[in-house]
Amino acid sequence: MQTEVGALRKMTAQLDEQGHVHYQLPIGEQLLPLNELIGKQLTLIYHEHISCSHCGRKTKKSFSQGYCYPCMQKLAQCDMCIMKPETCHFEQGTCREPEWGEANCFIPHYVYLANTSGLKVGITRHTQIPTRWIDQGATQALPVFKVNTRLQSGLVEIALAEFIADKTNWRTMLKGNAEPMDLIAKSQEIIPLISEKLNDIRLKFGEDSVEQLSNDMVELNFPVEEFPTKIVSHNFDKNPEVSGILQGIKGQYLFFDTGVINIRKFSSYHIHALVN
Repeated sequence: MQTEVGALRKMTAQLDEQGHVHYQLPIGEQLLPLNELIGKQLTLIYHEHISCSHCGRKTKKSFSQGYCYPCMQKLAQCDMCIMKPETCHFEQGTCREPEWGEANCFIPHYVYLANTSGLKVGITRHTQIPTRWIDQGATQALPVFKVNTRLQSGLVEIALAEFIADKTNWRTMLKGNAEPMDLIAKSQEIIPLISEKLNDIRLKFGEDSVEQLSNDMVELNFPVEEFPTKIVSHNFDKNPEVSGILQGIKGQYLFFDTGVINIRKFSSYHIHALVN
């Protein structure tokens, strides 16, 4: 099997009712099913062409995972406040794209606990559950709070981050699944520690701005036959061909017997795939 040359995008994924993750690799207009390729020889060949995922112009370097430099500078989705929601500056009238901000930041967000390389806190739009957890390689996840805006989610996350991590150790995540934990019990331990800060947020934004949830924990099972014991990263900028036996997929990483590759990092790179 050979795909046509096209721009690479981050893998799409679905979680079935049994908690199994099913991946597809977008290459141009094609979607390459990946789960069925585990155990087979897969080759990805980069054609030394990058096109901005927003405007389509050719760029020598990809910025913010797939954009040209001008778009990276002007798009709201590339602003620092996306990484740090608590720095939202919409009210100051300085949002790069106010309409985009209203559509994407002034909508319900969730603050969640996840088990990736260990316990962590994160945030996501309501439309990105469970995609966000899959992208992070979480084997367990639990929505803890629902808030009205992205800014509010950032404030709750900061409060929780005083007690638990807000980042994943990606090397640890790739080497295996973290030990299972009771995320509901963890949330019950931590929430009382931030009650004062939650009250401050409600006082500022309204009593309904932060809603504590009582959801069930979600289990995620990734298609991995063998985890890497040593992390060797493939890089299209250094070697245009990535090839090997596909041994698994977790987060946005493909596991080959020759090393791993972060697909999201190379979004907008034009490639084609060969399956033997």
